[in-house]
Amino acid sequence: MIDLADVTVRFDDVTAIEDVDLRIDDGEFVTVVGPSGCGKTTLLRTIGGLQEPTTGRVRIDGKPPAAAQAGADLGFVFQRHTLFQWKTALENVTFLRRLAGGEPNEADARSLLETMGLEGFADARPGELSGGMRQRVAIARALHLGADVLLMDEPFGELDEITRDELGVEIRDVWRRERKTVVFVTHSVPEAVFLADRCLVVCGQPGRIEAAYEIDLPEPRDADVFGSRAFQEQVATVRRTLHEAHDRDGERDRGRDR
Repeated sequence: MIDLADVTVRFDDVTAIEDVDLRIDDGEFVTVVGPSGCGKTTLLRTIGGLQEPTTGRVRIDGKPPAAAQAGADLGFVFQRHTLFQWKTALENVTFLRRLAGGEPNEADARSLLETMGLEGFADARPGELSGGMRQRVAIARALHLGADVLLMDEPFGELDEITRDELGVEIRDVWRRERKTVVFVTHSVPEAVFLADRCLVVCGQPGRIEAAYEIDLPEPRDADVFGSRAFQEQVATVRRTLHEAHDRDGERDRGRDR
């Protein structure tokens, strides 16, 4: 379980997120969506222990994030894949587990690459792979680490729309099998709704959790879901919340300037 209590993060005179209270249960897939500059990445980094809160408390299974990192209980996937260019896809997948003091399982690593649609590419280096394929390797690497919690910061942000949709289906399928706890940050409302059990809408400066929506869509989720009425209605609800919060914040800011 991930638990944030009254968390605020400030950088000098700028407050990035303020008074955030959040609980994420084991095995839950939570997406975080909002406009640029609202503190989504700061929230994710704070959960993962990459950013210390100015005030408040963060716990992962009752432990500070640093302790969860030390125990290899956290896996990260970023927008830029951070693969080692001189290592093969297979070597990249097994590297973090070896670095954390674990024993890499080559058969498991190969199976993960195949699960992510990379059968036949185990010996390829990142420069020989497309952007989508490199992100697949990065996701397989995080899974091979064996972490119970995956923190994903716009991992599809630099990919084309078709590749994003394909990877979304693959990630959701992997999650259904593995039941990891996932926190996934994105700018894309459709992506946030498609992937989530629960979608958090983050708005404002400083950032706050404006709303949280339980997402009810059929399983397994595939490309057909994108055209369904239930999907479109939930996308519209999240989008409306974002626009209403944006308009309200704009009115408040204009009132301060008067």
